[in-house]
Amino acid sequence: MSEPTSEELRARLSELEAKQRRDGMAGFEISDMGGVSVYGLGGFPVTLYYEQWIRLLDKAPELRQFLEANKSKLKFKEQQNGQLKQGI
Repeated sequence: MSEPTSEELRARLSELEAKQRRDGMAGFEISDMGGVSVYGLGGFPVTLYYEQWIRLLDKAPELRQFLEANKSKLKFKEQQNGQLKQGI
């Protein structure tokens, strides 16, 4: 059996990355513009620059409190098995 070509390896890597995103696992990448993209949260990646991520992470406790306080007004996406995702 021969070694896979670089094209075959790239194709396999793309398959695995796509499968990881489909399985709902968040993944991280550095974008072409130097931002950090998070995949697996929805249909499109969430991309912010370093400073933006730091500001958002610094606000995590406040964001969690806001989400919990407004939970009754929020919509929840359904999981594949039809059950609603609970909380954060």
